[in-house]
Amino acid sequence: MHREGYGLLSILAGLALLLTLGYLGFREQGGLLAMTLRVMSLLLWLASAFIIFFFRDPERDIPTNLGLVVSPADGTVIGIDEIDEPAFMQTRTKRVIIFLSPFNVHVNRVPNDGEVKYFRYQSGRFLVASEPAASTENEQSIIGLETPDGKILFKQIAGILARRIVCEIRQGHRVRRGERFGIIKFGSRMEVFMPLNTEIKVRLREKVRAGESIIGEIKHAT
Repeated sequence: MHREGYGLLSILAGLALLLTLGYLGFREQGGLLAMTLRVMSLLLWLASAFIIFFFRDPERDIPTNLGLVVSPADGTVIGIDEIDEPAFMQTRTKRVIIFLSPFNVHVNRVPNDGEVKYFRYQSGRFLVASEPAASTENEQSIIGLETPDGKILFKQIAGILARRIVCEIRQGHRVRRGERFGIIKFGSRMEVFMPLNTEIKVRLREKVRAGESIIGEIKHAT
């Protein structure tokens, strides 16, 4: 479980426990109070179970071959295109867009080895993450990575339910492919911008797993 979930879990589980003890104290008397305590405690235990589920953080098998770019997030590929990236790469790029539902693992992982050369946090709106406008208008963290295979840029983008982006890396940090670097809470979007000499390895609507699924292979002239 990701540490971002511990605080929320302790609050919900603590309240659930108090209400459960209250219900047990009034159970023999019955009545509306006992029923209310029982229902509320059950709802809070269910909410606690969902928090454990949402903040799960499974281990992954990280590919080690050179030139590979792995998915930074669990989710569904909703876009593959070519687009200009003016902030860091400053050229035409290939982009893969991944949508995360509330039921996906939300721990994010670095797509390749390298050094963070660019970082920017952008405040913004909370449009539905699957909408094209979410790419530029929503709250997001933007990370530019200098890798042995060239520059890569990736974005954590908030959605209509995701109101908190956690990014633990900053400019100057050296990172490894598959390394955990943050989390987006409750539904969101990730985008990865790669060089034009990248062979895309995923298809639209394909399910991907953070740190494990190969989304691209950067080709070099021999």
